[in-house]
Amino acid sequence: MSIATVSGVVIDCRRPQALAEFYAKALGGTVTSADDTWATVEAAPLNLSFQFVADYEHPVWPGAKYLHLDLTVADRAAAVKALLELGATLPPHQPGGEDWTVLLDPAGHPFCVL
Repeated sequence: MSIATVSGVVIDCRRPQALAEFYAKALGGTVTSADDTWATVEAAPLNLSFQFVADYEHPVWPGAKYLHLDLTVADRAAAVKALLELGATLPPHQPGGEDWTVLLDPAGHPFCVL
């Protein structure tokens, strides 16, 4: 018996609306609320929310990361290309070889494309 289920993940950033729009497009989700301090994306099976933190400093890749998302795709090369067009960046350090690609979202959070 579980005590709880995860209904969403909250990610710190400086621009909640912009990051929500990026992930809504990347995940085929919908931005359901957004202002200067908070934004939420409904993207099954998990909602993502973004909260404004004035002194936010993005993780350093490679190195310290607070949390990262793994995105499963049918065609990794096509997905990486589309995510780069949405505003993700491709860092030079790529430890995944043929298994995954690390990208950075517009706020600098690393995420993996599997």
